[in-house]
Amino acid sequence: MQVKIEDSWRNILQSEFEKPYFKTLVDFVKSEYKQHICYPKSGHIFAAFDNCNFHDLRVVIIGQDPYHVQNQANGLCFSVNDGVAHPPSLKNIFKELSTDLQVTYPQSGNLEKWAKQGVLLLNATLTVRENEAGSHQKKGWETFTDAVIQKVSTEKEGVVFLLWGGFAKQKTKIIDVKKHCIFTSGHPSPLSANRGFWFGNKHFSKTNKVLENMKKPIIEW
Repeated sequence: MQVKIEDSWRNILQSEFEKPYFKTLVDFVKSEYKQHICYPKSGHIFAAFDNCNFHDLRVVIIGQDPYHVQNQANGLCFSVNDGVAHPPSLKNIFKELSTDLQVTYPQSGNLEKWAKQGVLLLNATLTVRENEAGSHQKKGWETFTDAVIQKVSTEKEGVVFLLWGGFAKQKTKIIDVKKHCIFTSGHPSPLSANRGFWFGNKHFSKTNKVLENMKKPIIEW
């Protein structure tokens, strides 16, 4: 089955696309996009991969669902397009970034520039129905994205995984901790951040320190 995805990822994931669960998932997604308003736009479902070449991948950030409100989801976890107001979790990400690296709070919420530098911004579920959070969970996306994480763990070395919140932390069990670096913290959502589980994690500077020590280019956050 042909899936429109960046070539370096197609080579890695082609066997996954041929599995029965993925064919069922594709049929479900096509039906949902035909009958309902869904996000992100169909051409951006695999944007996390299309903007981050597998060979350049250095960092993985794992989200859960795409934004389900109009004009927000763009296929990269936590990211919104230029000119779109920053959702609460992204605001807290940028606040921590600003404090950690002593930089100005970013104007644009578009994280494509991170992806282009080798940051895989991967939601566990890649699609969602408008105004219905979690509506495309347990339809096959999690099986696929877990396979992606396992492929990265197996095929790469020295990748930094940033696992924010309980859901993302569960992915630790499918990552080879002897080959890769994992940083965990609370989720950047206001509920978690305001209880002291997010701010001060310094994940951006810590990630760059690890990359620096491995003689890899740092991320210009």
